[in-house]
Amino acid sequence: MGPWVGIDYGKRRIGLAVSDATGRLAFPLEVVQAGGGHAANAARVVAAARDHEPIGFVVGLPLNMDGSVGPQAEWSQAFAGALRAATTARVELVDERLSSFQADELMEQAGVPSGQRAARRDAFAAQVILMAFLARGRSAE
Repeated sequence: MGPWVGIDYGKRRIGLAVSDATGRLAFPLEVVQAGGGHAANAARVVAAARDHEPIGFVVGLPLNMDGSVGPQAEWSQAFAGALRAATTARVELVDERLSSFQADELMEQAGVPSGQRAARRDAFAAQVILMAFLARGRSAE
């Protein structure tokens, strides 16, 4: 067993979260600036996660509210493909609908000052994505 890294993939920012080694808890990690295409962003994510020695990455899939795949979900799927090419670790996709709303609730519960929330929202959204994945027990497959 080992830690997983959750990813909230955006065109400007990439939120990262990490689990504990047991795969039971998830914590916001950091926000990485995006740019230069999927391959460059995948390299940034792998480098940012290197010290945690993840066994896998969980990429949020922003499906439409009706569950269909739109342009944003296709963007995330393309990134997941680039990430698979950049690492030997597993790469999974998980539905991330409403993760930003849940991230705002988590930040409020954690007492994050309102002035810091915008800068940390992506990392907390990645935490929500990772928690959803871990809750399903998929890390034990």
